Amino acid sequence: VLQFMGSTECHFINGTEKVRLVQRYIYNRQQFLMFDSDVGLHVGFTPYGERSAKRANSDPVFMESRRTAVDWYCRSNYEAFRPFSVERR
Repeated sequence: VLQFMGSTECHFINGTEKVRLVQRYIYNRQQFLMFDSDVGLHVGFTPYGERSAKRANSDPVFMESRRTAVDWYCRSNYEAFRPFSVERR
C-alpha cells in the first residue's frame, strides 16, 4: 500500500501577532519535504525531497504564494478557529 499525505499547520503565538505556517509532505510514513514560513524555503529530507525542494525554491511565483500563505491562509482562518482553540482553555 502506497500512501501520500500532506498536512498544513498554523501555529499562533500571542494571537495573530506571530504566526508560523508549516506544510509537511509525507510518502509511505516518511516525511520527504517541508515548508516552514520562519525559514521561508522548502527543505528536503530524502533525495526525492531535496530535488523537489530545489525545484520549488527556484520558482519565484510559487515561493511568493507560499510565503504569503501566512496571511491568506492562517490569519484569515484565525477568527473561525479561535472559539475551538483559544477560548476553550
